[in-house]
Amino acid sequence: MISRLGLRYRGQSLGNAGACACHSRRTFLTGVAATGAAAILSPAVAKADAAGAAPRTVDVHHHIFPPRYLADNSDQIARSIGPFASKIHAWSPRSAIDNMDQAGVATAINSMTSPGVWFEDGEAARARARECNEFGAQMMRDFPGRFGMFAAIPLPDTDGSLNEIAYALDVLKLDGIGLMTSYAGKLLGDPAFTPVFEEINRRKAVVFVHPTMSCCGNPMPGVSPPTIEFPMDSTRTITSLLFSGGFARYADTRFIFSHGGGMLLPIVQRLYGAAAQMKPEERAIKMPKGPEYELTRQYYELASIGFNPAGIAGLRKLMPNSQLLYGSDEPFLSTVQMTSALQKLEFSADELAAVQRGNAVRLFARLQT
Repeated sequence: MISRLGLRYRGQSLGNAGACACHSRRTFLTGVAATGAAAILSPAVAKADAAGAAPRTVDVHHHIFPPRYLADNSDQIARSIGPFASKIHAWSPRSAIDNMDQAGVATAINSMTSPGVWFEDGEAARARARECNEFGAQMMRDFPGRFGMFAAIPLPDTDGSLNEIAYALDVLKLDGIGLMTSYAGKLLGDPAFTPVFEEINRRKAVVFVHPTMSCCGNPMPGVSPPTIEFPMDSTRTITSLLFSGGFARYADTRFIFSHGGGMLLPIVQRLYGAAAQMKPEERAIKMPKGPEYELTRQYYELASIGFNPAGIAGLRKLMPNSQLLYGSDEPFLSTVQMTSALQKLEFSADELAAVQRGNAVRLFARLQT
């Protein structure tokens, strides 16, 4: 049974439901049913050997899939991540721990992936966010030290978001806030989101930003939407926060952007050029310290881009090493493979240690012990 309040899942762990493309509700729910309606959160598999495991990596891009969330929202999930949805059925807390142990990951900070929890459905979105956050918090309790959680919130619902922020951070003691890059076509710099960002900034919270699709759906048949639109939407929302003045206004908010900032690297000079063309009085308000300052003080995790030596080399020329974080994108990408890929890149031992753990420890005080 699934307890709505406690969300302590018992029974068999989520297993591989087969090679399912998961493009329809029927195939998606078949996979969910094959796993059972519960996932093991057994402390027995959470061995405390991570404390002595080098390099004690912190993974800031790691996803969870509460069973009820999967069962109730299969259509939205299938539309958002397409063929990648088949990876979901191999996920369980047990498989996550196993992969983390193989990769030397001490702690994975979980978050919801696209499509998130907001489906323009009001009260249902509030309940969906609460359920996902309770599930993440239960994983933290059942596996002490191994997991964290970025709280899901229904961002366009201001009151619902403010209530969930208070509950998630004050009661559940989660690690920060997890957002999508856009909501119903609105990027994060949209003024409609100002009250929520003001509260996040007041709390000096960490915000993990994961891509979704804001405008273009699937413009090329045969190419899954996340392939191009995810990195593009990350770039759009970064640009939105920069040119709306959001980065400057929310100076105490620590943003983490997925996949090395998407397509930020190849267009950054265009952004600097656009900023230079702003009226001086407007620029003084929206980016008084300049666009380079605002972009280089944000954080960028290395999922996906970590497999691209050229991309990493460019990102490292643009961003200080202090702003780079380890991310795997489990279960869509492998933390074992990510750890192996980073070892082959031209990081010094100290730089790599900072990326894998040191930079994250500065962000999350509870990891300092």
